[in-house]
Amino acid sequence: MSQLCGEIREVLAEAFPAVWVAGEVARCKQGTRGHVYFELIEKGDDDSIVGKLDAVIWNADFQRVKRMLAATDQRLADGVQIRCRGNLDFYGAGGRLQLTIREVDPAFTLGLLELRRRETLAALAAAGLMDRNRALELPELPLALALITSEGSAAYHDFLSGLRESGYGFRVLFVHAAVQGRDAEREVVSALRVLAALAGARVDCAVVIRGGGSKTDLAAFDSRAIAEAIARAPFPVLTGLGHEIDRSIADLVAHTALKTPTKVAEFLVERVARLDLAVAELRRALRREALAPLAWAREALGRAERGVSLARLRLAGAGAHVEEHARALARLGRSALRAAGRRGEEVRARLALAAPRGVLRAELERRRRAERACGAARGHLREARATLQGLERLAAQLDPQRTLERGFSVTRDAGGRLLRHPAQVSSGDALLSRLAGGLLRSRVEAGEAAAVAMASGATAPAGEIAEPALAAKPPMIAPRKPPRRPAPSAQIALEFLPAPPGREEEGR
Repeated sequence: MSQLCGEIREVLAEAFPAVWVAGEVARCKQGTRGHVYFELIEKGDDDSIVGKLDAVIWNADFQRVKRMLAATDQRLADGVQIRCRGNLDFYGAGGRLQLTIREVDPAFTLGLLELRRRETLAALAAAGLMDRNRALELPELPLALALITSEGSAAYHDFLSGLRESGYGFRVLFVHAAVQGRDAEREVVSALRVLAALAGARVDCAVVIRGGGSKTDLAAFDSRAIAEAIARAPFPVLTGLGHEIDRSIADLVAHTALKTPTKVAEFLVERVARLDLAVAELRRALRREALAPLAWAREALGRAERGVSLARLRLAGAGAHVEEHARALARLGRSALRAAGRRGEEVRARLALAAPRGVLRAELERRRRAERACGAARGHLREARATLQGLERLAAQLDPQRTLERGFSVTRDAGGRLLRHPAQVSSGDALLSRLAGGLLRSRVEAGEAAAVAMASGATAPAGEIAEPALAAKPPMIAPRKPPRRPAPSAQIALEFLPAPPGREEEGR
């Protein structure tokens, strides 16, 4: 058996010393010694495998191949189309045929990727999908997010850390999907379709992110299926695929494309922060608008309080001035009486020394002078008392509550309208007058009709009208000057004339 396997190996080595083979890498893995094992397959039109060959790259050759691919930003991974040179070998211990690869053509892979990219872009443009997702409106406050990436990856942690450090209340709906390798295309498309089907998700936007990688790692995001899923999504899709130079087709059809997952998080945080600042500024403006009337009212209240305090001080000053005048007048009266007494004593002494006739004349003169002095003193006292009483009444009448008590009244018609002139009423109209002592009803008579009034014996309670107990004419006090005649059309039947000041004092 071993001899036959050796002969098969020699025949293959002579028949295929060096061949170039193109195919797609599948099930790629690296052994513990650094050797790389994979399958090189060829697919038909319906993605069925029409050819498969085991392949191996020994560690020494793999280091050289890896450097060649890295120079063009590529790496060996599942799903990558490669063109490689090697020889056929038969591994007798395992009983399998394998291709030992010595060299890989980087230009072949780049050419296939670029050709596929151009075909995909042309198909998307023809279907009108290049700007479809970009036409959707991204909310000003995107707090409800859908995250599509590999769970536990560096991109996953970087993105969530950026949102968490912002302090804003983001709500993230996470959907796991492979973002590189043979399953990336299927899982990313499935995640977008699931989100679109979940009407209750109500996300503001979806975020598709992954960490950095080579061009071959990003090949899945140049696929037409992922591009169509992003373009047809009913919500804005943001991408951060971690490539600083090239833009994938997924970036071109997405609503917003950013370089890295961290940049996507910063973009969302800055958008929310702008709205937060606008709301804060609006709150400050509303506060200013609300506080301005309060400040104005506070200033007006302060001015009113200062005015009341000033009026109180002036009233206190006027009272003190009145009291000072009263004390001064009392002192002057007493001084005048004492001086008159002294003069009388002096006259009496001189008369006692004169002749009887002189004494009599002196006595008579003294009495006349004493009477004149006493009369003058009494007159001064009366004037001082009248002045003091007038000042006291003036001080008391400064109180607004005493306005009615000074003889004023407020007259209204039956409808409650305030009356200021006799022409406002007609003959027979009922009137209601509020006095200091209560309410008074009256009726208008034509021409020079006498006053007819009905007054209650007691003050009516607030809000009620006292019923008349007896109709009688109110006493009329003759004025000092003839009153002005009212309009000939109508006359208010009741007039109140306050007594002239000092009349009671003079009558005493």
